[in-house]
Amino acid sequence: MRRNSALDNGTAHVGDVATHGGPTTSTVEGVARRSAVAEEQEFLDAATARRDRLVDHLQAELSTEALDAVEQARQRMLRQQYEELRRAREGLVFGRLDGLDGTVRHVGRVGLRDDSEDSEPLLLDWRAPAARPFYTATAVDPQGQARRRHIRTTGAAVVGVDDEPLDGTMTAELVGEGALLAALDQRRTGHMSTAISTLQREQDDIIRAEATGPLIVQGGPGTGKTVVALHRVAYLLFTHRKMADQAVLVLGPSPRFLQYIAQVLPALGETAVVSATCDTLLTNVRVGRDESRFVAEIKGRALWQHALENYVTSLLPRPRELKLRWEGEFHVIPAATVAQALTSAVQGRPYHRARTAFAEQLHHLLAEAVVEQRKALMDEMEEGFEDILARVDKGMQHDHHVGSASSGSDVDGLLSEDEIADLRSRIAENATIARFIEAWWPTLDAEALLSGFLTDRTLLAQFAPRLSPEEITAVSAEPAPWASSDIPLLDALADLLGDGEAPQPQGGFVADHARRQRSWVYGHVVIDEAQELSEMQWQMVLRRCPSRSITAVGDIDQAEAAHRHTSWAQAVRAVFGDRWTAAELTICYRTPREVMDLTEPVLKKAGSHNAPPRAVRSAGIAPWELTVTPAELADAAARALRLLQQRWHGGMVGVIAPAERIAGVLPVLSDVPVLTATQSKGLEWDATLLIDPQGIAAEPRGWNGLYVALTRCTQELGQLVLTH
Repeated sequence: MRRNSALDNGTAHVGDVATHGGPTTSTVEGVARRSAVAEEQEFLDAATARRDRLVDHLQAELSTEALDAVEQARQRMLRQQYEELRRAREGLVFGRLDGLDGTVRHVGRVGLRDDSEDSEPLLLDWRAPAARPFYTATAVDPQGQARRRHIRTTGAAVVGVDDEPLDGTMTAELVGEGALLAALDQRRTGHMSTAISTLQREQDDIIRAEATGPLIVQGGPGTGKTVVALHRVAYLLFTHRKMADQAVLVLGPSPRFLQYIAQVLPALGETAVVSATCDTLLTNVRVGRDESRFVAEIKGRALWQHALENYVTSLLPRPRELKLRWEGEFHVIPAATVAQALTSAVQGRPYHRARTAFAEQLHHLLAEAVVEQRKALMDEMEEGFEDILARVDKGMQHDHHVGSASSGSDVDGLLSEDEIADLRSRIAENATIARFIEAWWPTLDAEALLSGFLTDRTLLAQFAPRLSPEEITAVSAEPAPWASSDIPLLDALADLLGDGEAPQPQGGFVADHARRQRSWVYGHVVIDEAQELSEMQWQMVLRRCPSRSITAVGDIDQAEAAHRHTSWAQAVRAVFGDRWTAAELTICYRTPREVMDLTEPVLKKAGSHNAPPRAVRSAGIAPWELTVTPAELADAAARALRLLQQRWHGGMVGVIAPAERIAGVLPVLSDVPVLTATQSKGLEWDATLLIDPQGIAAEPRGWNGLYVALTRCTQELGQLVLTH
């Protein structure tokens, strides 16, 4: 690979060992290589042996039966430690810090102590504060370190090291340049791997940022947005242990993307994570159709939240006098009393929870009415027999055997407190009363309600007055089944109705509980490709994390969704206002300089005011173009693909084309992914074959899509340009 000379300043690569300074002889180089590798091999062997002993010990502990809740909680903690250690065999050790004070600390996937728990850690967890200089120390700010060493391993063998002195003799801008470039040069596998050994300072700063509010991270292609997002999850779960009790939600742009990143977090030992797209957050609802971008943009607007709130409020029953029958007698609950009970029941509660609260109050009100009616009846009886009772009382005064031992309830016939409580229970369980409440305050279904609302132009005009007549007509004309833009509306309506309300169980497989419950409240939410979210999708996110502990990464210049946002302020204003923090990733590690040089004019045509990220590596392969006619396209694509697959054998080649061209080339390209620009978001391959770039640019927000398509490769880009 042809390297950038600026990056090689002061660095001499000696076999697999990088040293710094002047030229060395081959003999010295060989000795240095063997000595460094042997030294780190000895440490890796010791760390692996310690890890194996801990795994065996934890396995034995977990084989015992947990008899009580305390022991069950302990076993959950031990199982988490066991899984983390079990997965950490590959890449257990990857770094070393040599302090100015002579201390030596190794950095790895997990933290390890030797047999003495009071001793210094044998291996620092990469997420621990003491390990941070491995990612952030520089010659200008060595942070107490004299040298940083990157250790490369394959299985249980050390295969190379890269040394970086931090004493001012080296000025490269990348941390662990040799290890980073070696990782970038590896063949793609179709799955993202961890990057904990090669994280750069600006990435680490975001990973370790405080989780106190929304953090919006802008990063162009190849800047490591997804790496940052996923490693931030691992860091937060390590640093804030209670966060695991609530789980972390990772939102991605597509199922293909989620499959691509699926191995990263388990490899980092994290299991309290739910991965989803906005379309799959409602587990019982499926997207069944596409819709026009015009309608999708309308349904994505924030106005729907207010419209649906007002619509559901309009469905609440109005106060009126209620006449209820109990045991053959009618009892009247005055309208004023009903109004007071309604106000108390609603109090910001969702529709169905308010209904439950009102029903409980109505049961009490009816019981009170029954008691009051009985008391009134007894009062009437007493008035009619007042003289008789007076004579009886007078006679009883001369009877020494009858007197004060009689209770009031025995004489007046009123209900005791226990009898009143029993009456309330019988009213609450009475089917007739339940049917009355259901008729007056009916149970509603979110899907049926939304379907009726969206197809009723009168309701739309009443509750969404900011929509134009043309927009109302377009929305109401859309047929079932649900489209992607309907899911946030369904979610909002389900939340307003109170569907799926359930307590959050603690312990066990928390991710499984969270995945099944729409109303689950997460400890943190991470969003990748966040620029694609509509305002209503952002509302979905906020409902799942009302604490606003949210990390969103994306590139506003890669936005292809139907909404009109061209800045992060526009994208999140409806949900967060001005209460969010911005961060930026500025360095492109993945896409080679030769390809990134093509992107600036594309960005300008997309209307962007941003400069593309700065590429720090060269692949030494110039992008190429081949001009073909539409009739020649399929054969030319097949030939170009075969050549790329031969050149990048063992790696991955991807094909990107306009939606209208895919059907024509798919039969001859069936053994590789053939995607639209939108579908390729977040993915990467060794080489990309880009078919009909002009066709991509002609699609809606097509220049943004072309920007995405150009930047998917790590090595080589080929383009088939159509001519007529």
